[in-house]
Amino acid sequence: MEDEALTWLVSALRERALRAAQTNGGEGLRERKKRLTRQLISDTATALFLQRGFNHVRVAEVAEAAGVSEKTVFNYFQTKESLVLDREEAVAGSLRHALAQGDPVAATVEAIAADVRALADQLGDAGHGAQAAEAFARFRSMVEGTPELRAAERDMVERLTQVAAEALAARAGVCPEDPEPQIAATAIVGLWRVQQRSSARHLGRGDPARAAEEIVADVRRAARLIDSGLWSFGALVQGAARQEELAAAFDAVQDAVRQVVSAVRQARATFRRQ
Repeated sequence: MEDEALTWLVSALRERALRAAQTNGGEGLRERKKRLTRQLISDTATALFLQRGFNHVRVAEVAEAAGVSEKTVFNYFQTKESLVLDREEAVAGSLRHALAQGDPVAATVEAIAADVRALADQLGDAGHGAQAAEAFARFRSMVEGTPELRAAERDMVERLTQVAAEALAARAGVCPEDPEPQIAATAIVGLWRVQQRSSARHLGRGDPARAAEEIVADVRRAARLIDSGLWSFGALVQGAARQEELAAAFDAVQDAVRQVVSAVRQARATFRRQ
């Protein structure tokens, strides 16, 4: 089972990268080659780390197995840990895109849901359920059981939180270091952690499509919990145009109130003269 799971994991990661490259219509041959080289290095490293343990594999061995130089490995990955935690750039891009939409929480949930369903589609082929369960369990066990990877993952989450805080603050017209965008960003990035843990629980336990919906349901539950708390800040991140609309609406209400008060005063004055 372990060898099957390992083979499946590497195959699944590579297929996912190929699909991503093929769907990028604006990507040239050079960019595509770089993307696939990067994915090959990461897949090879993941396989070796799962086989022998993170601390028992040198970067030079990863390079040799991938058929590239050690320098090439470090051209694509700054650290050994980033060979495993290699989705930071993709998640950061998803965050920026999601937080440019109207409702930051809802947009983030939809971005996560799309990613989960795409993975479920990939797992839809018969016979992948057991391999998926084993592969994901081994991968998470490796990350959580390796102090260097746990620390690197925490650092990655902090960087992603700052990306989210900057995106939210830019829309709201406030400082990224203000408490509101910081706590909002922490909550939103936390939805990815919910998805990660839920995936480890549900993937490989049956129909992948059903598992995907269970994962998305968990993320939506978490989103409902934080949504009410972020509502007031959400009004700010609707953007300058939305803020101008709210200000105009407030002014209109104030004008209406003044007109009503004026009308009441005139009516009283007319009544007194009669």
